Amino acid sequence: MSIISPIGVFDSGFGGLTIFKQIRQLLPQYDYIYLGDNARTPYGNRSFETVLQFATEGVDYLFQQGCPLVVIACNTASAKALRTIQQDYLPKHYPERRVLGVIRPTVEVISKYTKTNTVALWATQGTVRSDSFAIEIAHHAPQVKLVQQACPLLVPLVEAGELDGAGLDHYITKYWDQTISQIENIDTLLLGCTHYPLILPRIRALLPRGITILSQDELVAPSLADYLKRHPEQEAKLSRGKACRYLTTDVCEHFNHLAEVFMGQGISSEKVDITRR
Repeated sequence: MSIISPIGVFDSGFGGLTIFKQIRQLLPQYDYIYLGDNARTPYGNRSFETVLQFATEGVDYLFQQGCPLVVIACNTASAKALRTIQQDYLPKHYPERRVLGVIRPTVEVISKYTKTNTVALWATQGTVRSDSFAIEIAHHAPQVKLVQQACPLLVPLVEAGELDGAGLDHYITKYWDQTISQIENIDTLLLGCTHYPLILPRIRALLPRGITILSQDELVAPSLADYLKRHPEQEAKLSRGKACRYLTTDVCEHFNHLAEVFMGQGISSEKVDITRR
C-alpha cells in the first residue's frame, strides 16, 4: 500500500476553497486534503493569540494526516500566524515540513497591474489591522501606495450564501465609497480575502469601469507551482494519486452545501476535531 503524502490546504472556513479550486486545476496530479475550521469561523475579528492557536492546530492536524506541505489559504491566518509558525513552530516540531501563505504571492506581482501605483485592499478587520499587506508591499513594491479598507460584513454574507441581492450590493457600494474617500487615482482593487471571489461578479458590476480587480485565487496557484519547481526536494515528497479529502470542524451537511457552490461540484466531507488535548 502506497503512502499518501498530500498537499494540505487550511482555511478558517469556506473561503480557501476558491484558492484550492485553482490549485487543483493547475496541479491536478497531486493528492490533497482541504481542512476548513468552520466551527470557529470567522477569524477576522479574533486576537493574534487566538488566530495563532487555531492556525497552528489546523496545520498540526494536517501534518498528522501526512501532509509534507501546507498552504494557509486564509488571509487573516496568514497575516497573524504564518510568520510565527514558520520561524518558531516548524523548527521546533517539524523542521522538514513547510507552510506557505497567500499574502506574499499576491503582493509580489501587484506592481504588474497598477499604472498609477495606487492600490486599494479589501480585507477583514484582522487582516487590515495586522498591516501585513502594507509591510509586504513596502518590501516588494515600495513604489505602490496602499489604501486598506476593512469589509467586515462581506464574509458573513458569503458564508450565508448571499452571493447577490440588494443587501450585498449595498455593502459593496458602501465599502467602495469609503475606499475612494481615502485617496485619489486608485486603479487597482486587491481582494485580500478568499471569500471575495465568490462575489466578484457583483463587485465588477458595481465598481467603475477601468478599475482592475485582482482575485487571489488567480495568483496563488501559479505561485505554488513555481515554488514546487524551485524546491524539487519538497515536490519529491508529494504523492500523486489525484485523491482529495475534504475535512470540516463543523456540520458536514452545511459544509457540503456551500462547498458545492465554491467548487462547482458535489462534495462529501468528514467532520474532525482538531483541538489540542
